[in-house]
Amino acid sequence: MTLIDLTPRVASSDRMATLPVLIIGAGPVGLAAAANLAERGIDFTVLEAGDRPASAIRLWGHTRLFSPWRHLIDPASRRLLEAAGWTAPADEGRAPTGQDLVDDYLAPLAEIEQLRSRIRYGARVVAVTREGMDRTRTAGRDTTPFLIRLTTGTGRVEELTGRAVIDASGTYRTPNPLTSSGLDPVGAADVADLVVHALPDVLGADRARFAGRHTTVVGAGHSAANTVIGLAELAQGEPGTRATWLIRNASAARVSSSADDELAGRARLGSRVDQLVAAGVIEKIDSFEISAVHRDGPGLRLAGSRRGEAVAHDTDLVVGATGFRPDLTMLREVRLQLDDIVEAPIRLAPLIDPNLHSCGTVAPHGFDELRHPEPGFFLVGMKSYGRAPTFLLATGYEQVRSVVAWLDGDMRAAVDVQLTLPATGVCSTDPGSESSCCS
Repeated sequence: MTLIDLTPRVASSDRMATLPVLIIGAGPVGLAAAANLAERGIDFTVLEAGDRPASAIRLWGHTRLFSPWRHLIDPASRRLLEAAGWTAPADEGRAPTGQDLVDDYLAPLAEIEQLRSRIRYGARVVAVTREGMDRTRTAGRDTTPFLIRLTTGTGRVEELTGRAVIDASGTYRTPNPLTSSGLDPVGAADVADLVVHALPDVLGADRARFAGRHTTVVGAGHSAANTVIGLAELAQGEPGTRATWLIRNASAARVSSSADDELAGRARLGSRVDQLVAAGVIEKIDSFEISAVHRDGPGLRLAGSRRGEAVAHDTDLVVGATGFRPDLTMLREVRLQLDDIVEAPIRLAPLIDPNLHSCGTVAPHGFDELRHPEPGFFLVGMKSYGRAPTFLLATGYEQVRSVVAWLDGDMRAAVDVQLTLPATGVCSTDPGSESSCCS
C-alpha cells in the first residue's frame, strides 16, 4: 500500500499567498486546471504560446476523435459553462472532430468571465525556475516563488512570479524522429522541407501538396492510419497519388480493429485501413528500420535495413507519424523526478507503461503520482505521460482536479481520485497534444 504525504498545499509566505498559480498552455487540460482554480477562488494566469486557445488542436482540427462528448468535457468546466448559459453538444452520432472540440467547447470556455481576463496569448514560456535560485540551491526553496520567463509575440522578454506552476503544454510540437533509435536520421536537416508533421489535412488545406505525389507515412499508430486512409481517398480523385505505409516494427499493433473496443470509431479506423491494405490501395512495408535520408531528384530516399538486409525506399514526401515526446528544455532549473524510460513522473510511470497498459487500463491517479521534488510544480495532461502513448482527456481532467484540490489544502478531495475510462483496445500517441485521437 502506498503511503501518501497529506501535508497540505505548498509551503507559503506572506508574499507567496498573494501570487497566482501559473498554468502553461490553454489546451483542454490547461483550461480545465483554470476552471478548477476559478471554482475554488484561487487566482491564476494561463500562458498560451498561440494567439487563440487550443492552438495545437487547431493544427489537426480536421481529424475526428474516437471519444464521444461525455469523455471530452471536464466537469468543472461544464459547471462554469452551463452557469453562463452554455449547452453541451449532443452525445449521439459520430464523435467530434478536433475543430468541433474547439468551436463547441474550448473556445466558449476560454471566453467565460472567470477565465477570459486571466489568459495571456502570444506568451511562449522559455524557462521555469525559482526566483533567485537555480536547481542546486535548497535553503528556503519551498517558500520562494516560481519565476517564469516568456517571450511575447513582439519578441519582448518578460518574467512572471507565481505560487505554483502547472505545465499543461502538451507534446504535439515535439515529434519523435523517424528512426527507432531516438535520433534523427542522418541527413534529416537536408530534407526537412519534404518531411511533414503528423496528421496533415490531405483532403483539405494540404490537398495540393499531396495530390499526384507518392507519400510515405512512417508510424504504427492511429495518426498514421488516419493519414494513409486520407491519401487513399485523395487518390480516387487525383491521378498519380500514391500512399505507402512504412512501419518500423513487424506490425501496426497499436491500430485497434477489435469489435470489443468501446471506442467504436477507433475500431472502425483499424478495420478500414486493413481493408485498404488487403485491396492493394495502400502499400504496407513492415520491419523497415530507417537510418538515413537524402534527396533523390525532387523527392527523397529512405535508407535503412529490413530483416537484416540493407534496403532503400524512394518517395516524394514523408509524413512523420511516429509519436511525440515532452520538451523538457524549459524545465532545466526545476527539480524533476522522471522515470528513466517513459520520461513521466516516477510514481506515474508504472501506471501508464505502454507495454502493459492501453488507454482504458490506466489506473486513476492524481497529485501524489504527479509530484516532483520541486514543491508546487506539476506536469499534467499529455506532457505528464512523457513518451507513453496512452493518454485520454478524461485522465488529464482528473489529474488537474486532484492537483488543484491539493493546492487548496483540500486533502479529502485531492486523494479521492476516481476515473472511468472506455475499456479495451490500444492507443497510440495521436496527435500528441493533450487531446489525442484516442481521447
